[in-house]
Amino acid sequence: MTMSDARVEAPVLFFDSGVGGLSILAPARALLPQMPVVYAADRAGFPYGTKTEAEIAARVPALLGRLVERYRPRIAVIACNTASTIALKAVRAALDIPVVGTVPAIKPAALSSKTRVIGVLGTEATVRQPYVDRLAAEHGSDCTILRHGSAALVALAEAKLRGQPLDPEVARTALLGLIEQPGGEKMDSVVLACTHFPLVQPELEEAAKALNIRPLAFLHGGDGIARRIAYLNSDLPWPETPAPGIAVFTGSDPDIAALKPALATYGLMQINAL
Repeated sequence: MTMSDARVEAPVLFFDSGVGGLSILAPARALLPQMPVVYAADRAGFPYGTKTEAEIAARVPALLGRLVERYRPRIAVIACNTASTIALKAVRAALDIPVVGTVPAIKPAALSSKTRVIGVLGTEATVRQPYVDRLAAEHGSDCTILRHGSAALVALAEAKLRGQPLDPEVARTALLGLIEQPGGEKMDSVVLACTHFPLVQPELEEAAKALNIRPLAFLHGGDGIARRIAYLNSDLPWPETPAPGIAVFTGSDPDIAALKPALATYGLMQINAL
């Protein structure tokens, strides 16, 4: 294989603490069906949302460095809001390939909100970040921005992909964490600021109906990231027939076998350990 061939075969690396980044992979594969994919889940460090900023800032750049050395991707996507809001700058400084981050979709929410009350539903670590403060100030200065962190909703998404029974109370409790704040009854938009949460958007929509509240628009950044990948890769062709996607897991996880059917639906046919 020539160097040119190797570049054409180079995958796009998607990285998350768990399976939430599949919500970012899905629109990217829809837009770019020839894209070779390596999807890395840091199960040994899961969940990121309950960890300290220092832990994530130390772990993510080092782990992505190992993944880039092993798989030689053309682009790396941090398909995790928590890791992006904390470690994106450090990762970009450490790697010599383009790095795309995932940040809360506050800008499109502010552009579309009629009531000017927006909810940001993420992990505990994400919703307290100064990065979110800056997004809110820059794009939603005339809006009331409500925030709520839910580790239980992350676990719900993981359980859904494993095919386990789901407790509807988890989604209901997560929405109430926003609605019960001052001004929450006027909220018309919810930013899903954790990549796990689009995976349980149907459950959140059902919970909103059960609570008998105003219609809510749920927003996340998957489509925009897909377009960004396409733009950054505009000078390099995709292979005519890409290899089956690879899922990489750190640590040992007894639930990986249960995830195989869901991973296959995203084109991830091979499972490796790191």
